[in-house]
Amino acid sequence: MAKIKSFDELKKIKEKVQSNVELREKGENIDNLIQIKVAMATCGIASGAREVMNFLIDELAKEGINNVVVTQTGCMGYCYAEPTIELTMPNSEPVVYGDVTIERAKEVIEKHIKNGELIDGIIPVTHKTIE
Repeated sequence: MAKIKSFDELKKIKEKVQSNVELREKGENIDNLIQIKVAMATCGIASGAREVMNFLIDELAKEGINNVVVTQTGCMGYCYAEPTIELTMPNSEPVVYGDVTIERAKEVIEKHIKNGELIDGIIPVTHKTIE
């Protein structure tokens, strides 16, 4: 293990460990949290999904919205509508938004997450799983 050479290095290690602990704690209580899955397959990344994911993480932290977990997922099958995100509010069915730009991500936070309002850009469910 390398020696810590500065206070800044120590702070970075502390932040990383706290982030890992927070994610682990959220993972145990996932059903009570708002979940955002960002499609990060090749087509999503090429369309700007990484920027959208980073924006969501930063903006939610800046707004103090702590009951959300943002994760990445593979292909959702909506390549024509990338970047896509799947938003699941507690005790609700998931909603998939397509063509998510930074502006649309802001709108998702302001309207859907904060106020429970659905906004334009929802990709409709075209099939159901056989149970």
